[in-house]
Amino acid sequence: MSDPLVALMVASGVPSVSAEETARNTKLAAQVKAAFETARAFAPSADTVLNGTLVLATATRFPSTGSEDQRKTVLSYIARGKITREIQLAAALAFIKENPAKAIDEASFDSIVGVGIAPTPAEIKDAVAALITQVKADLVAQRYRFNFGTLFAELRKHPRLKWADGPVVKEQVDAAVLATLGPKTDADNAKVKAPAKTAEPAAAAAAAAASTSASSTSTTNKADAVATGPLTEQQIAGAFLHFHKVGENYKTENYVVTPKTDELLKKHVAKINGKVHTRFPPEPNGILHIGHAKAMHINFTFARVNGGKCIFRYDDTNPEKEEERFFVGIRQMVDWLGHKPAAVTHTSDYFQELYDLAVELIKRNHAYACHQTEAEVRDNLPSKYRDRPIEESLIVFEDMRKGKYDEGKATLRMKHTMEDGKIDPVAYRIKFHPHFKTNDKWCIYPTYDYSHCLIDSMENITHSMCTKEFQNRRMSYYWLCNALDQYCPVQWEYGRLNMNYTVMSKRKIQKLIELNIVRDWDDPRLFTLMGLRRRGFPAAAINDFCARLGVTMASATVDPQLLESCVRDELNFSVDRVMATLEPLKIVIDNYDELTLTTSTLPAGAKEAVSVAVPAKGTNAIEVLRIPGDASKGLRSVPVGKTMFIDRSDFREANEAGFRRLTPTQPVALKYCSLLITLASIERDAAGNPTVLHVTGAPVTAANKPKAFITWVADVPASAGLASSARTVELRIVNQLFLHKNPEDKETVPGGWLSDVNPNSLVVLKGTAVDAGAAAAKIGDCFQFERFGFFVVDTDTTDKHLVFNQIVTLKEDSGKN
Repeated sequence: MSDPLVALMVASGVPSVSAEETARNTKLAAQVKAAFETARAFAPSADTVLNGTLVLATATRFPSTGSEDQRKTVLSYIARGKITREIQLAAALAFIKENPAKAIDEASFDSIVGVGIAPTPAEIKDAVAALITQVKADLVAQRYRFNFGTLFAELRKHPRLKWADGPVVKEQVDAAVLATLGPKTDADNAKVKAPAKTAEPAAAAAAAAASTSASSTSTTNKADAVATGPLTEQQIAGAFLHFHKVGENYKTENYVVTPKTDELLKKHVAKINGKVHTRFPPEPNGILHIGHAKAMHINFTFARVNGGKCIFRYDDTNPEKEEERFFVGIRQMVDWLGHKPAAVTHTSDYFQELYDLAVELIKRNHAYACHQTEAEVRDNLPSKYRDRPIEESLIVFEDMRKGKYDEGKATLRMKHTMEDGKIDPVAYRIKFHPHFKTNDKWCIYPTYDYSHCLIDSMENITHSMCTKEFQNRRMSYYWLCNALDQYCPVQWEYGRLNMNYTVMSKRKIQKLIELNIVRDWDDPRLFTLMGLRRRGFPAAAINDFCARLGVTMASATVDPQLLESCVRDELNFSVDRVMATLEPLKIVIDNYDELTLTTSTLPAGAKEAVSVAVPAKGTNAIEVLRIPGDASKGLRSVPVGKTMFIDRSDFREANEAGFRRLTPTQPVALKYCSLLITLASIERDAAGNPTVLHVTGAPVTAANKPKAFITWVADVPASAGLASSARTVELRIVNQLFLHKNPEDKETVPGGWLSDVNPNSLVVLKGTAVDAGAAAAKIGDCFQFERFGFFVVDTDTTDKHLVFNQIVTLKEDSGKN
């Protein structure tokens, strides 16, 4: 036992194993050594044996928000024998956590920690006997299956017994129970058969499903990840339960408390009426992506479910990278996702206040003007200007503001070392570039490390939430607010969202645009919010996806399937069905005029459609449900006629095993109109390819029930108020942009991320036929093309040229033929 600290702890009653383990942790060992030294200073005499177990517990468990004076008080109580038991120490630490930086009055603290209260065995016995008398009827009825935990909980409410040693109390309870019931019988020892499980309540089932979906994203999702319907408001609110309550900042881990914290918190709570205040602070130097949607969800939703406010703040401190289109585009995305900011602000709104605080920071000797080069700052070299006189720094900083220094020739730096070891982060730098909002009023601009926490403080933000990579800036955030005696919000971190098969950095997206791999920031193959909107992803689906991810520290790398499943959930019950043929093949029903068709009617008040037969001759259209199985959405007209189009994939000239659609020997049915068609003859082009199929039709019956029903589009001119059903359109099939999950992984993609671009990321089909339901669609309208997927009308659409983007595929059996 050569280590003096180990010897000290063991001599004070700490088990040797615990002492040696503590000594191996350099940082903890220093804290423990300091605690023993402090306690020894308060000991009545040099011969006093300290309670090492309690001293060690104080060193390891003392609240980070507690003050040094409070720590000394607790250690003095241990040294003087006023705190002698773990239950007393727990009460002391709980009080300090609830009252950080509060001066301790020893008289009241004695009562709080139970000084001098030592219940005698007789007291304990009498209290236990009285309690057993109160519950005797239930105890006798339930015998040893009685919930004895309730007895101990009740005894802990006793003003004196709560300070009693637990083993002594248990001994008295056990004795009283034995005296009342006698020894356990065989019946007492018999196992109780568990009751049969009842059906899981719908809310609990939904919560479990949501938990499964969200937790699975902490690592890469499996391809078959599915959503289970939108989360409820209660489920969404549950994700935020670990956040501190308004005004209780000091209860969060590592929050720094100063003598002014209590006063500042009270003023803060009064200004915001005790309501949650969050903010969404994007930089207007690019377009938002799916990760920003998660940030929006967390900030806006947390405020909303708690009856608070969320401020939308442009963090506009880099004028050379900011453009009007980015300001506009970001606001459009916030509105599109349905978020309602309580206010729209800019960091530039506070430039004067930030400058004034910087001057104050210099005056307090917490900042200095520096002339190190950018390379020297980047290399983390100590600055020879750190100890320059305060007045000199004030003059240089003022000259920076007046434009007397060139860019890169002077900065303002804070006297603080960040958690990542970065020395004296820059607070202000010179940029001779007009600002979008302030024009040329300023030529010095604050950095994120300087401005972010101070603006949060000025706007009375209660919860400052950011992604995990900012965790190492949290102590700098707290330091700066406290160095200026400003209200200090709490910084909370959450895991960053990454998506497989794509890139989301602004620099890489810009490169894709420059190389014409994608067209622009709103290309539907990108996971920018503009791209997802153009692709047809509903805002509600994106919000639901973000809710499923939860609010944890785990970074999420998610396959697109989880987002797509949320999209299907949203679209499946909200968009009209239409029929389309991706590669049209004309059919002529030779006996069409002799047939009857099936159409649907919807009698008033009916919950289901009724099928009726109508003669084919003279019928221009049949009625079908807009959404199958949902009569509340009504009916739509589908043109019919002798000439129709089916999809070329629905016909084979030779029979193939497993193929269930049209062949020369196998009939197939046309969906909705209940016609069974059988091949009669084939017209071909010069190369021998089928161009027209002549078929004969017959009603579908139980006797001739086909193996499959196929979709179709009638080739009829505009008539009876219907648009031509055979309008040809362009379809764009969107596939993953990259071939590998992580195109930036040099091991799986040694040629670099640009070499991994999927050559089939966008497949364009021209000449597709759609029925009347989509023939007159407008930009942004969404449909389900039956059997083929969900589609949206693209912004490239004109009056003469209709363009659809595939939103997502259908969840069909891939083996269905």
